[in-house]
Amino acid sequence: MRTLLAAILILAIAIALMCVGIIVKGRFPETEVSKNENMRKLGIKCMHEQEKELRRSCTGVRTEACEGCGFYKN
Repeated sequence: MRTLLAAILILAIAIALMCVGIIVKGRFPETEVSKNENMRKLGIKCMHEQEKELRRSCTGVRTEACEGCGFYKN
């Protein structure tokens, strides 16, 4: 029984400490790839943005550059 209470106490403390960052900043950290500033700085884009870029660059004529795009199946 002591072990269970100790585990619950440790979990409660851990959760409280994780909440401190959210409380101090006043908001939950942004996890959406397209809206996260740090991910944009690293050049990470969401799947929808990558799909739009791929479709814009695809001319419909199969070339060597299209081998890995996925629109054309062998």
